[in-house]
Amino acid sequence: MVTRDELRALPLFSKLGDDELDYLASTSADLRLLPGEYVVHEGDARRVLFVLLEGLIEVTKFVDGAERVIGVREKGHIFGEVPVILDSPFLVSFRAAERSRVVRIEAKDFHTVAASAPAFAGTIATAALDRLGGLQELAAESRPAITVIGPRWHEGTHELRGFLQRNSVEFDSLEPGDSAAAEIVRGSADPSRFPIVRFRNGDVLCRPPLREIAREMGLSIAPQRASYDVAIVGGGPAGLAAAVYGASEGLATLLLEREAPGGQAGTSSRIENYLGFPFGISGDELGYRALQQAKRLGAEVVVTRSANAIDAVSRTITLDGGDAIHARTIVLATGVAWRHLRLPALDRFRGRGVYYGAAPGEAKSVQGKHVYLVGGGNSAGQAAMHFSAFAECVTLIVRGESLASSMSYYLIEQLKTKANVRVETRSEVVDASGDGHLETIAVADRANGTTSRHEAAALFVLIGADAETAWLPPAIARDEGGYVLTGRRVLGDGRWTADRDPYLLETAVPGIFAVGDVRAG
Repeated sequence: MVTRDELRALPLFSKLGDDELDYLASTSADLRLLPGEYVVHEGDARRVLFVLLEGLIEVTKFVDGAERVIGVREKGHIFGEVPVILDSPFLVSFRAAERSRVVRIEAKDFHTVAASAPAFAGTIATAALDRLGGLQELAAESRPAITVIGPRWHEGTHELRGFLQRNSVEFDSLEPGDSAAAEIVRGSADPSRFPIVRFRNGDVLCRPPLREIAREMGLSIAPQRASYDVAIVGGGPAGLAAAVYGASEGLATLLLEREAPGGQAGTSSRIENYLGFPFGISGDELGYRALQQAKRLGAEVVVTRSANAIDAVSRTITLDGGDAIHARTIVLATGVAWRHLRLPALDRFRGRGVYYGAAPGEAKSVQGKHVYLVGGGNSAGQAAMHFSAFAECVTLIVRGESLASSMSYYLIEQLKTKANVRVETRSEVVDASGDGHLETIAVADRANGTTSRHEAAALFVLIGADAETAWLPPAIARDEGGYVLTGRRVLGDGRWTADRDPYLLETAVPGIFAVGDVRAG
């Protein structure tokens, strides 16, 4: 444990009396850290003050989806003063750069000492304000990693913005007519090919593939090894969970995601019934946290790559582009894809006012406007709640008789409290029109047999999803809907050949598992 004399040797504590020093020595934790070990992580809500006794601590922060070192703390330095004084989460992480020794003082113990030593409290308060000012200056000086230029109603531009947001890459978004965009557009190779992208280093590309963007941002786009203990296909919550558990057990773990971690959940504006988040969490924030956890534990995460085929005998996965990897165990976590409305009139407005899913980033685009959501499930209800804080009016179009059969009770009750949310049951969208982007929709009221046309700034479709498993080998059994059978459900047709029963999540092929929404049942 830390001693009174060790604390007194530090300038911060040198003027405290013996009683205060003895109190801190008896209540504070004495942490011994190895290189690479974290003292505390960015976003941690604990209110704790730390003092470095020995060694060197790096200050890190996630910027553009990657962790970067932005400073250090040396012997005698404090950190955690901002959370303790301002009651805020940690804005950065602290990681040992070498063998280090840190004193951890809980907030209640700090305040006990501060009550009898006002000068000591004042020193910590001043340090907190100085530190906060430094972080604000850092934020003001940093330029976004990417500037995206493209028309508002441009599908490729919309896709790129969503990709960057879901991969936690900071970016500026400009329209071609903005004054700040003029110079960039003129300097591009083809000013008519949107989106145009300028990187922080000044490079400009026209309509770059998402994989090229990921490479420029330092995201991993290719596996680093030819063989893994565990290969996970799909980066939704189930796939990320598998990556966390595999890596935490010391297994060489690879996660392959064709777009961005978070999966379909990443397009959900609010999730309020997920364990551990009493006030709810957005889908992309949930995915982001799980991604950082998986990476911290050692999982390798590769984005913008799809699995095109699996050899069930050798457990080899072939990726788009022809790369192949082998895995002792394969976990299928491919989830489901949003189901589309079978309405040809909507197809030409996809990305131009018609969207599948409802990512949080869409909210600003509907500020003060009238938007429509199609669907009666939780995803639609969560989106309606989120958009109600931005849009003038939010209308839920529900084909069924009521929301009760498809939406959780807590969401139905919350929707009732929103004066700008309307619910139209026994209704369907039957037509859409606009000049280059969605402007109006036609809604059929099945109850009275009438059809009415309405101005609509955006239409978000959340009507369920389907499994995309046609690429899997025949040896992996599926039900009539394409969902993968697991556990005892694979025993019926004689495909199971091992001399043991399948595990709960195991498919008809031993060593290949299915988790999450892609799994039948």
